[in-house]
Amino acid sequence: MSRIGKTPITVPTGVDVKIDGCSVTVKGPKGTLSREFQPSMKITLDGGVITVVPETESKTDRSLHGLTRTLINNMVTGVTVGFNKELEIQGVGYRCQKKGKDLDLNLGFSHPVIVSDTADITIEAPGPNKIIISGIDKQKVGQFAAEVRSLRPPEPYKGKGIRYVDEVVRRKEGKAGKGKA
Repeated sequence: MSRIGKTPITVPTGVDVKIDGCSVTVKGPKGTLSREFQPSMKITLDGGVITVVPETESKTDRSLHGLTRTLINNMVTGVTVGFNKELEIQGVGYRCQKKGKDLDLNLGFSHPVIVSDTADITIEAPGPNKIIISGIDKQKVGQFAAEVRSLRPPEPYKGKGIRYVDEVVRRKEGKAGKGKA
C-alpha cells in the first residue's frame, strides 16, 4: 500500500466536498474544482476526513492510489489557499509590464510578446523583472508558467531569459574560455 495514499486528507472549515461515485467536487472560498477519478479507487468522506482505498492490489491500482490522494489534496489546497509560480526575467533590456489583462514582455525580439490572463489564471507583474502566475488548479498554473518560460528559456552562456525563481541555470564557458592545449 502506498504511504502517501494511506494518509487521510483533512477538509478545512468552509470547504464543501461532494463525492459522487468516482467524481469529486470541491468548493471553497477561492472557487470550485471537480475531477473524475478511476472507478477502482474508493473515495470516502467521513467526518471531515477524506480517505482513498484501492479496490484491488493490482499494479495499476497501487500506482493510482497515491496519485488519486495527491490530486484530491491539491484540489482542497487550491480552493483554500491557491497556487502560484514565480518567474524572473534576466537580461539587458528584458522586462515585463502589466497592461490591463495582458502582460507585455520585451524579450529581445523585434516585437513585444503579449500574454493574456485566462479564466483560471491571473498574472501579476510586481516589478519589471518579476512575474507571478496564480490560480486554484495546480496543473494549469504549472503548465501556464512553463509556456511563459518557453517564450525565452534561459541560455547557458550569459543566463539571459525567463526562469523560475528557484531555478539554477548551469553556465558554460564561451569559446575564449578554452585552454590552449
